[in-house]
Amino acid sequence: MSFENQDLSDAGMLRKKAEEKLKSSQKGTDKPDRESDTKRLLHELQVHQIELEMQNEELRQANETAEAALKKYTMLYDLAPMGYFTLDEDGTICDLNFTGAELLGDKRYSLVNSNFKLFISEESQNVFNVFFRNVYTNAAKESCNVKLGYDDKVLSYVYMEGIVTGDDRKCLLSVVDISEIKQ
Repeated sequence: MSFENQDLSDAGMLRKKAEEKLKSSQKGTDKPDRESDTKRLLHELQVHQIELEMQNEELRQANETAEAALKKYTMLYDLAPMGYFTLDEDGTICDLNFTGAELLGDKRYSLVNSNFKLFISEESQNVFNVFFRNVYTNAAKESCNVKLGYDDKVLSYVYMEGIVTGDDRKCLLSVVDISEIKQ
Protein backbone atom coordinates (compact mmCIF):
# COMPACT_ATOMS: atom_id res chain seq x y z
CA MET A 1 0.00 0.00 0.00
CA SER A 2 1.40 3.46 -0.92
CA PHE A 3 1.48 6.17 1.76
CA GLU A 4 3.12 8.88 -0.37
CA ASN A 5 0.02 10.91 -1.31
CA GLN A 6 -1.96 10.55 1.91
CA ASP A 7 -2.47 13.26 4.50
CA LEU A 8 -0.85 11.93 7.65
CA SER A 9 -1.54 14.94 9.89
CA ASP A 10 -4.36 13.17 11.77
CA ALA A 11 -2.78 11.22 14.65
CA GLY A 12 -5.27 8.34 14.45
CA MET A 13 -4.78 7.96 10.71
CA LEU A 14 -1.02 8.12 11.16
CA ARG A 15 -1.08 5.38 13.80
CA LYS A 16 -3.29 3.14 11.67
CA LYS A 17 -0.99 3.53 8.67
CA ALA A 18 2.10 2.90 10.80
CA GLU A 19 0.58 -0.28 12.27
CA GLU A 20 -0.34 -1.51 8.78
CA LYS A 21 3.18 -0.83 7.58
CA LEU A 22 4.67 -2.65 10.60
CA LYS A 23 2.29 -5.61 10.17
CA SER A 24 3.23 -5.97 6.50
CA SER A 25 6.95 -5.86 7.36
CA GLN A 26 6.52 -8.56 10.03
CA LYS A 27 4.68 -11.12 7.86
CA GLY A 28 6.26 -14.51 8.04
CA THR A 29 7.43 -13.95 11.60
CA ASP A 30 4.08 -14.77 13.20
CA LYS A 31 4.29 -15.79 16.85
CA PRO A 32 1.67 -17.36 19.06
CA ASP A 33 -1.19 -15.10 20.09
CA ARG A 34 0.20 -14.79 23.61
CA GLU A 35 2.51 -11.82 23.50
CA SER A 36 4.42 -10.87 26.57
CA ASP A 37 4.50 -7.30 27.85
CA THR A 38 7.93 -6.90 26.33
CA LYS A 39 6.69 -7.84 22.89
CA ARG A 40 3.75 -5.43 23.18
CA LEU A 41 6.09 -2.66 24.28
CA LEU A 42 8.43 -3.45 21.39
CA HIS A 43 5.45 -3.31 19.03
CA GLU A 44 4.40 0.08 20.40
CA LEU A 45 7.93 1.44 20.03
CA GLN A 46 8.20 0.17 16.46
CA VAL A 47 4.85 1.71 15.56
CA HIS A 48 5.91 4.98 17.14
CA GLN A 49 9.21 4.90 15.26
CA ILE A 50 7.41 4.42 11.96
CA GLU A 51 4.99 7.26 12.84
CA LEU A 52 7.97 9.53 13.46
CA GLU A 53 9.65 8.47 10.22
CA MET A 54 6.46 9.19 8.27
CA GLN A 55 6.05 12.58 9.97
CA ASN A 56 9.70 13.36 9.26
CA GLU A 57 9.23 12.58 5.58
CA GLU A 58 6.13 14.78 5.44
CA LEU A 59 8.03 17.63 7.12
CA ARG A 60 10.96 17.20 4.74
CA GLN A 61 8.64 17.44 1.73
CA ALA A 62 6.88 20.49 3.21
CA ASN A 63 10.26 22.13 3.80
CA GLU A 64 11.35 21.47 0.21
CA THR A 65 8.09 22.98 -1.06
CA ALA A 66 8.51 26.04 1.16
CA GLU A 67 12.12 26.53 0.05
CA ALA A 68 11.14 26.30 -3.62
CA ALA A 69 8.36 28.86 -3.11
CA LEU A 70 10.71 31.19 -1.24
CA LYS A 71 13.29 30.98 -4.02
CA LYS A 72 10.65 31.60 -6.68
CA TYR A 73 9.11 34.63 -4.99
CA THR A 74 12.46 36.07 -3.92
CA MET A 75 13.62 35.98 -7.52
CA LEU A 76 10.29 37.40 -8.71
CA TYR A 77 10.52 40.31 -6.25
CA ASP A 78 14.25 41.04 -6.18
CA LEU A 79 14.97 40.65 -9.88
CA ALA A 80 11.79 42.20 -11.30
CA PRO A 81 12.31 44.71 -14.12
CA MET A 82 10.40 47.35 -12.16
CA GLY A 83 11.07 48.91 -8.80
CA TYR A 84 9.07 47.63 -5.86
CA PHE A 85 8.89 49.59 -2.63
CA THR A 86 7.07 49.18 0.65
CA LEU A 87 6.49 52.55 2.33
CA ASP A 88 4.97 53.44 5.65
CA GLU A 89 2.45 56.27 6.12
CA ASP A 90 5.25 58.85 6.37
CA GLY A 91 6.85 57.70 3.10
CA THR A 92 9.73 55.88 4.80
CA ILE A 93 11.11 53.01 2.75
CA CYS A 94 10.57 49.77 4.67
CA ASP A 95 11.67 47.46 1.86
CA LEU A 96 12.65 47.64 -1.80
CA ASN A 97 14.01 45.45 -4.55
CA PHE A 98 17.24 45.81 -6.52
CA THR A 99 15.59 47.66 -9.41
CA GLY A 100 14.09 50.14 -6.96
CA ALA A 101 17.53 50.81 -5.49
CA GLU A 102 18.92 51.27 -8.99
CA LEU A 103 16.17 53.78 -9.82
CA LEU A 104 17.11 55.80 -6.73
CA GLY A 105 20.82 55.53 -7.51
CA ASP A 106 22.01 53.91 -4.29
CA LYS A 107 22.53 50.57 -2.58
CA ARG A 108 19.49 48.73 -1.32
CA TYR A 109 20.63 48.52 2.31
CA SER A 110 21.42 52.26 2.32
CA LEU A 111 17.90 53.18 1.23
CA VAL A 112 15.96 51.25 3.87
CA ASN A 113 14.57 53.72 6.43
CA SER A 114 15.14 56.66 4.04
CA ASN A 115 12.17 58.79 3.11
CA PHE A 116 11.05 58.12 -0.46
CA LYS A 117 9.84 61.72 -0.79
CA LEU A 118 13.47 62.89 -0.71
CA PHE A 119 13.95 61.25 -4.12
CA ILE A 120 11.05 63.07 -5.78
CA SER A 121 12.20 66.11 -7.74
CA GLU A 122 11.03 69.48 -6.49
CA GLU A 123 8.78 70.03 -9.52
CA SER A 124 7.00 66.68 -8.91
CA GLN A 125 6.54 67.04 -5.14
CA ASN A 126 2.94 68.28 -5.38
CA VAL A 127 1.91 65.51 -7.78
CA PHE A 128 3.49 62.88 -5.56
CA ASN A 129 1.98 64.30 -2.35
CA VAL A 130 -1.53 64.23 -3.85
CA PHE A 131 -0.93 60.70 -5.14
CA PHE A 132 0.40 59.47 -1.79
CA ARG A 133 -2.43 61.08 0.17
CA ASN A 134 -5.00 59.52 -2.20
CA VAL A 135 -3.43 56.08 -1.81
CA TYR A 136 -4.10 56.24 1.94
CA THR A 137 -7.48 58.00 1.88
CA ASN A 138 -9.14 56.19 -1.04
CA ALA A 139 -7.94 52.68 -0.13
CA ALA A 140 -7.76 51.97 -3.86
CA LYS A 141 -4.98 51.69 -6.42
CA GLU A 142 -3.70 55.10 -7.50
CA SER A 143 -1.15 56.09 -10.13
CA CYS A 144 0.91 59.07 -11.25
CA ASN A 145 3.91 60.17 -13.32
CA VAL A 146 6.73 61.97 -11.51
CA LYS A 147 10.35 62.85 -11.96
CA LEU A 148 12.83 61.27 -9.58
CA GLY A 149 15.77 63.40 -8.57
CA TYR A 150 17.43 65.37 -5.81
CA ASP A 151 19.82 68.34 -5.53
CA ASP A 152 19.03 69.40 -9.12
CA LYS A 153 20.10 65.92 -10.31
CA VAL A 154 17.45 64.24 -12.45
CA LEU A 155 17.42 60.47 -12.01
CA SER A 156 14.53 59.46 -14.27
CA TYR A 157 10.90 59.96 -15.19
CA VAL A 158 8.75 57.23 -13.70
CA TYR A 159 5.21 55.91 -13.70
CA MET A 160 4.12 54.60 -10.32
CA GLU A 161 1.17 52.74 -8.91
CA GLY A 162 0.46 52.33 -5.24
CA ILE A 163 -2.02 50.62 -2.96
CA VAL A 164 -2.30 50.26 0.80
CA THR A 165 -2.16 46.79 2.34
CA GLY A 166 -4.52 45.54 5.03
CA ASP A 167 -3.77 45.75 8.72
CA ASP A 168 -0.21 47.05 8.65
CA ARG A 169 -1.22 50.03 6.46
CA LYS A 170 1.88 49.89 4.26
CA CYS A 171 1.91 51.32 0.76
CA LEU A 172 3.01 48.85 -1.91
CA LEU A 173 4.52 50.91 -4.68
CA SER A 174 5.58 49.76 -8.14
CA VAL A 175 7.77 52.14 -10.15
CA VAL A 176 8.58 51.89 -13.87
CA ASP A 177 11.21 54.02 -15.59
CA ILE A 178 9.57 55.84 -18.53
CA SER A 179 12.49 58.17 -19.33
CA GLU A 180 12.87 56.83 -22.87
CA ILE A 181 9.18 57.40 -23.58
CA LYS A 182 9.34 60.95 -22.21
CA GLN A 183 12.25 61.82 -24.47
